[in-house]
Parts: sequence; structure tokens; C-alpha cells
Amino acid sequence: MARAPLKSVIVSYPDSTPNSVLDKAKSAIVEAGGIITHEYSKSVRAFSCNAPTAVLENVQAWGNEYNALVEEDSVVTTFGGGKE
Repeated sequence: MARAPLKSVIVSYPDSTPNSVLDKAKSAIVEAGGIITHEYSKSVRAFSCNAPTAVLENVQAWGNEYNALVEEDSVVTTFGGGKE
């Protein structure tokens, strides 16, 4: 059986979100074959992961009450050298 491709995302929640909501999301991701790649400090209620799209849709739905944000993790760069 082929394994679903993993998507790299950051999942974040407002400060008032209970720990149980984050724990449920992280557990579901791991159980679906995903990997939690980073847990951010207590000042930011967020984590990054690689997970199947289907479980990310569930995590987003569970977090709707708490305004969860699931966004693609990507490299952000800045560059200079505009036209003069």
C-alpha cells in the first residue's frame, strides 16, 4: 500500500487555546504517519510538521473553534539588487 505524500506545514493557535487541542492535533498527525518537526516556544502556540493532507484537513476542522491556522511551511528569502 502506497503511503500518502506528506505536506510541510506550520499549525498555529491563539494564546487562549487549551493544551488539549494542540495535543489532539499532534497525536492525530503522528498516528496518520506524520512527523512533528518543531514545537515552538510557549510564547507562540504552534508547531511545524510533515503530514498527510487528509489529517491536516481534520486538524483544521478541529481547530475552527480556536481559529487554528494551517499554512504551508516554506523558505522565505529577501534579496536586494533592485533596478536603479
